[in-house]
Amino acid sequence: MADNLSSGVWGVVATPFLGPSLEVDETSLSRLVKHYEGIGAAGLTVLGVFGEATRLSADERRTVLEVVVSSVELPLVVGVTGLATAPVIEEARLVREVVGDRLAGLMVQVNSPDPRVVAAHLNAVHDATGAGIVVQDYPEASKVAVRTADLVSAVQAVPSAVGVKAEAPPTPAAVAVLTDRLDVPVFGGLGGLGLLDELAAGAAGAMTGFSCPEGLVACVDAWRGGGYDAAREAYLPYLPLVNFEAQAGIGLAVRKEAIRRRGLVMEAGVRPPAAAMPESLVPQLERHLGPALAALQKGVR
Repeated sequence: MADNLSSGVWGVVATPFLGPSLEVDETSLSRLVKHYEGIGAAGLTVLGVFGEATRLSADERRTVLEVVVSSVELPLVVGVTGLATAPVIEEARLVREVVGDRLAGLMVQVNSPDPRVVAAHLNAVHDATGAGIVVQDYPEASKVAVRTADLVSAVQAVPSAVGVKAEAPPTPAAVAVLTDRLDVPVFGGLGGLGLLDELAAGAAGAMTGFSCPEGLVACVDAWRGGGYDAAREAYLPYLPLVNFEAQAGIGLAVRKEAIRRRGLVMEAGVRPPAAAMPESLVPQLERHLGPALAALQKGVR
């Protein structure tokens, strides 16, 4: 069986686009993932919701994976977009072909409120691919809601599970139950908005996108070394920006614009039907980004 995911920060990688046709920007993607490697991320999560995977063709997904694999040595969690077993297996086989033994886990969404259906789905994906499974509970994306107790039952029936990504609010309450009853690590997401509370509830770290992932790393490292007070102090400079990026409907565009302003990608385009960032919010983004970047310059990771 595959090893459980390492604790820490698994950066969820944006897919940068270039030009009016929004082609995948391979140069920016390589620069972005090298940045994650340089700041001490435990690994990367590619082709997730933040990576706009549902808006990429199969050829584009292959391109993204090839660029990431050739750019960094970090272990990879790779998302699949479907909910039905057959198309998920088809996506997963492409992932295995490109990523090979660099694959730390295949991130598969919960596809039913019935734990027996979920377990059968996840086991079938593993049986067809041999991949360790990261179970993603993200009802905002999947439109599937499952009770935490039923999620526990499902994961317990999946021997190949290597981690859980808990993104069904209230996440701290779910994380507390999951970490108490499961033998696999549980990670928070949702842009890091609940990271402090999730760590206090037993989370192994964060698996999320954020324009200043150094803040996530600083928070988790401080938690390990000094507990809640140290983690809170380390995270405070980033929290207004975390909150600003969490806006419904435009959060993806806001975060990509912040990443662009950091010089990590060339352009901040998002593919329709995702909404662009309103120009009226640019001054406020600058206000929030400034203190976060100042913290980085002072050596607060």
